[in-house]
Amino acid sequence: MRIDILTILPELLESPFKHSILKRAFEKKLTEVYIHNIRDFAVNKHNQVDDYAFGGGAGMVMMIEPIERLIDKLKSERDYNEIIYLTPDGRRYDQKTANRLSTLDNIILLCGHYKGVDQRVRDHLISSEISVGDFVLTGGELAAAIITDSVIRLIPGVLSDETSALTDSFQDNLLAPPVYTRPADYKGWKVPEILLSGQHEEIENWRMEKSLEITKKRRPDLLK
Repeated sequence: MRIDILTILPELLESPFKHSILKRAFEKKLTEVYIHNIRDFAVNKHNQVDDYAFGGGAGMVMMIEPIERLIDKLKSERDYNEIIYLTPDGRRYDQKTANRLSTLDNIILLCGHYKGVDQRVRDHLISSEISVGDFVLTGGELAAAIITDSVIRLIPGVLSDETSALTDSFQDNLLAPPVYTRPADYKGWKVPEILLSGQHEEIENWRMEKSLEITKKRRPDLLK
């Protein structure tokens, strides 16, 4: 799988991809992530990629020309399954979307900034829009890092135990059950006996019951 991230601030994305699971995924050549600076396709020698909004108002708007030039270049080199714009008013990101994206070959993530992109980018150049939550970030870079991380960890071979991702919260519209590790008794705070019993079927039943209990309490909307 290949992910291309388009941004005006590539420096913000350097650290997230140099550590932990993502780093190992790159080393295993299971995925590729390329970060492209939109300013390399600026409209003039001043590296301009934004301008004032027609009609007035506060804030700058990312111009269509540099974005289209970069997208056209990438599309001339390979086919893309999705070209995604990251924006607060996009479709809410969830685990089902992460699962779907992890099955694709090539995707582009376009990071918004300032007051967003020229509407013609949204109308003509992208295939979908995603929001990571009902709040506003300075730019789409952190959202791109979140999506990249959540997608890559689902690719077969990335996690040392591939079943781990299948038991994560939200995979079955349920929150994950409680987990415990050693010691079994800490200051009188004990691990539930069922988890020490070795009865695997009963343990799985307990975990399912706890998942349902926690989901009903914390996120009843998921059970709808």
